[in-house]
Parts: sequence; C-alpha cells; structure tokens
Amino acid sequence: MEKIDIVPGTKYRIIQNKEMFSYGIDAILLSDFAKARGIVIDLGTGTGIIPLRLSDNEDIDKIFGIEIQKEVADMAQRNVDLNNLNDKIEIWNMDLKELPEKLEKGSIDTIITNPPYMKSGGAVINNRENFAISRHEIKTSLEDIVKTSSFLLKQLGKLYIVHRPNRLVDVLCSLRENGIEPKYIKWVYPKKDKPANLFLLEAIKGAKRDFKYRKPLIVYRDDGEYTDDLLQIYDRER
Repeated sequence: MEKIDIVPGTKYRIIQNKEMFSYGIDAILLSDFAKARGIVIDLGTGTGIIPLRLSDNEDIDKIFGIEIQKEVADMAQRNVDLNNLNDKIEIWNMDLKELPEKLEKGSIDTIITNPPYMKSGGAVINNRENFAISRHEIKTSLEDIVKTSSFLLKQLGKLYIVHRPNRLVDVLCSLRENGIEPKYIKWVYPKKDKPANLFLLEAIKGAKRDFKYRKPLIVYRDDGEYTDDLLQIYDRER
C-alpha cells in the first residue's frame, strides 16, 4: 500500500510502498555527507530520495537518477512530478553499465551511490525480487559502479558512496584500481559502544594519495533516542 511521507530535512514529499524496498537511514546520511555540485548522477536512485534531498542545493545544476528496476523508476518519476522538480531532476530507467553509451567520457562532476551491500553469493537472497535487487549484487556489482564512475567523472570529479565495513577493502581496492582515489571516510556507529555498521566515503578521480578521517557519527544515545548530530541531519529538534 502506498503512502506519502515528507522527505527528511526538506519541504518535499515522497511516495513510498511497504511492499517495495523503501529508503533507509543510509540514503539520508549519504545525501548529507555528499558535497555535490555541477552535474550529478545518483546510481541506483531507488524512488529518488537522494535527488529529492539534494534538489535545493544551488551548487547543483542537474541531477540524473539512474534506476534499473522499472517499477521503482516509475515511482521515482512520480516523486519528481509530485514535487514539480522536472527542471532539476531526471529519472532514467536503465542499466548503469550502459551509461557510457549515453553520456560523454569525463562529463560528470559528482556521482553518488548507495549500492547493493551484499556480494553475489555472500548471503541468503530475499525471495522478493525488488528487495533482492536492492540488497544484493544481482543486476550490478561494486566493480560495475566504480568502472562506470571512472568513465563518467571529470578529472577531480567526486564519488560519494555508503557501504558496510566488511566491504571496505573491496571498495578501496576497486576505486584505486580505476583511478579514483579514496580521500575521506566517516564511520557510522549505531551506539558509542557498538561496532560501526556503515561508512561514508568521498573519493576523487585523479587525486593524489592522502587518506583522512571525518568525525564519526553515532546514531543513538544510550537511552535509545537519536543523537543531536543525527537529529540535525534530519532537521529535527529534540
């Protein structure tokens, strides 16, 4: 069943469906972490949560949301229509591996991606196709995302990615092998005494080697309420 929610931190609305894979906190954190500018591509945009979150950014000229699942892409387009953002956001229902046939090499300033976390063959696959494709490397892989990003990004263009700690080495190796240098990492902890369960990473095409850490983010306080840092990202008050 569909419902309409408010996109956190914005005036915009988003259609969601509990029967489909909805956005999570990782997409909100990624959209906050990304310092996007110019022409932006969101690889695996889902229902368009990241483009909606970034649409008021005056440094961004255009956002292209790429989504391989037709039903999900259709919902993303409906979300763009719902908010009258067709001048700022375009949704393309296509395989991201085909983007080099559609766009010129070195034509994109910023790429953002919240990819499937599970490596193919690495976990039990959900029997619902939409959930499975969103969570597992079925239709695309980390390597596909990085190779496509390397082709599309301008020199010193930026890639922003959110992923799980157990894939960190895979992410770093793939980026460097494809000429995109990891620059900044931000760890996300569910609580201060728990291991990190996400990381946010900024990488730059053709940059010099110099890896640094951003201030980590803790999601929950000891009492189970959101931390002030998390509330600020969601534009809420305690």
